[in-house]
Amino acid sequence: MNDQLNSSTTTIIDKLDGWYDTFVAYLPNLAVASIVLLLSYFLSRLVYNAVLKLINKKVKQTSVTRLIARICSISTVLIGLFLALSAMDLSKSLNGLLAGAGISGLVIGLALQGTLTNTFSGIVLSFRKNIKIGNWISTNGYEGEVTDINLNYLVLREADNNVVVLPNKIILENPFKNYSLTTLWRVTLDCGVGYESDLEKVRALTREVITDHFDQEELDKEFEFYYTSFGSSSIDFICRFWIRGKDGRARLRAKSKAMIELKKAFDRHDINIPFPIRTLQFENEKGLELVDKRPLNGVEA
Repeated sequence: MNDQLNSSTTTIIDKLDGWYDTFVAYLPNLAVASIVLLLSYFLSRLVYNAVLKLINKKVKQTSVTRLIARICSISTVLIGLFLALSAMDLSKSLNGLLAGAGISGLVIGLALQGTLTNTFSGIVLSFRKNIKIGNWISTNGYEGEVTDINLNYLVLREADNNVVVLPNKIILENPFKNYSLTTLWRVTLDCGVGYESDLEKVRALTREVITDHFDQEELDKEFEFYYTSFGSSSIDFICRFWIRGKDGRARLRAKSKAMIELKKAFDRHDINIPFPIRTLQFENEKGLELVDKRPLNGVEA
């Protein structure tokens, strides 16, 4: 029994000694591999910045330049990883890793279909000319400025400064409206005036106010005015005019200014913009006499 115990102890000690000797023997290689990995990491950051500056001079699409810079940076890290494995004298493991990459890639591809779809959609979006970083777009119920087009998602910053992250797949598969493709926008303003108003005067005054504050001749566009309906408390109309702007906020500012100036002009000319009024009529079908029992000068009637 003691002999077996001594034999087992000797075997364990010999195995530990062998591992220690192997570790010491591979220690220089391990140090070299660690240095290679660190250098590849810092070099990847330098490559990213260098490629970004180089591509920016030739490619105007910011998302495309970022995509190319990221690919170059990732490639640098992968090269460093393979060099580190080679330094560790793991050529057999490296060959096995490459051989299994095909099967692993198939399995990973099936498991990450959604992620890979978003990635390829991000690549496609990066090369599309009708959507760029800095554009003001509306899509999937959200509206805002495009601040980043990543490999997996697109980032929108809304007018209220909320940040919306959308998967690239839904951007590519659904329609979107890009307000930044043109700087010429048409603004529509809805309003209503009282039934006692002179409609010709309202039309002329509205045209005068809008054209005084938004020059339509300079833009080579026409002001439009249409009465639309007899509302419950007003005669409703819409007016349309054109402005120059870069994003949705310009349209909001123009509409706000038009409302303020139009309200001032209507007040000066005694034109009423009515609010909804509801009249309630009670029928006294039984001919009952209604007696007012409220106190009169402090004395109850």
